[in-house]
Amino acid sequence: MANRLQLVLGGARSGKSRIAEQRVKVLGIDQIYLATATAGDGEMSQRIAKHQTDRDSTWQLIEEPIELASILKLNSSNDNCILVDCLTLWLSNCLHHECWPEQKKALLGCLNELPGAVVFVSNEVGQGIVPMGELTRRFVDEAGFLHQSLAVICDRVTMVVAGLPQELKTFDLESAL
Repeated sequence: MANRLQLVLGGARSGKSRIAEQRVKVLGIDQIYLATATAGDGEMSQRIAKHQTDRDSTWQLIEEPIELASILKLNSSNDNCILVDCLTLWLSNCLHHECWPEQKKALLGCLNELPGAVVFVSNEVGQGIVPMGELTRRFVDEAGFLHQSLAVICDRVTMVVAGLPQELKTFDLESAL
């Protein structure tokens, strides 16, 4: 399957989740929404609720804030596509629980073995100034390193700006042969 692994990047409220959801829907196979967010406050609870109401009932929902690779391995099949939303929230969770290096290694190590399609959604956070705080700098650095690693592995990489997808990398069947 061409475009088996996809990375959709964009800023907050850029339309990246909507684009990713549309890409999964057109495949015509079972849809799994793997949510990494945790509701730490009322505003985040509202964001999560909005995402849930925006999706129709054809989506199976799995919520997992940390063990992303394990969940992908358990649920990936030729008959489904898993949408992971969002990698930067997952990164935040892993940094908070001090398990980032092993979780990142597990994710990157399992992707080529997954039988099904996966579409990753992530916030592009590296286009601003270098943050002052050490933890914030680490977050921005690790997000950038993760995106670079995934961009090498993924067949398709898209940047979404103002709801418009800009293709950064697409699978070229001719060059793959």
